[in-house]
Amino acid sequence: MNGVIFEVGDIVRLKKPHPCGSHEWELLRVGADFRLKCVGCGHQVMMARPIVEKNTRGIRKAAAK
Repeated sequence: MNGVIFEVGDIVRLKKPHPCGSHEWELLRVGADFRLKCVGCGHQVMMARPIVEKNTRGIRKAAAK
């Protein structure tokens, strides 16, 4: 998904589900690595930017503050 700007608070839908069954993750940190929190169970993981960009199937932007 080249050209997509990822921001903290966005919800991304990834290709494969987490073991809890959820495909959606909230972005907690954006940079060379992303910190993601599973929307289903709250588990947090760190992933490299290229992996997240490659596996992203959809994105919901965070609500404007």
